[in-house]
Amino acid sequence: MKKIEAIIKPFKLDDVKDALNQIGITGMTLTDVKGYGRQKGHREIYRGAEYMVDFIPKVKLGIIVPAEKADEVVETIISAARTGKIGDGKIFVLPVDDVIRVRTGETGNGAI
Repeated sequence: MKKIEAIIKPFKLDDVKDALNQIGITGMTLTDVKGYGRQKGHREIYRGAEYMVDFIPKVKLGIIVPAEKADEVVETIISAARTGKIGDGKIFVLPVDDVIRVRTGETGNGAI
């Protein structure tokens, strides 16, 4: 099993969710996060005063999938989240030793 963590722009969330649903991914965890990479934030003007916004709002998705489906999920996220502009996000693929469904005690792929 693999855990895919994708950090994307918030306005691309519905596109990514719909694309993942089309390939059979029905569950994910969503976290609102803030951060920066090469963007280094940006300047904004509020009531005439200029200030620096260092941390950009993003959305972090956590998805556990069978290892053989990981590449398809990553490609789906890339195609749905890409705008071609700086700050499109990052995807991390991590190994998962086990998954346990709390309600039933079921483990492994059956618990996903």
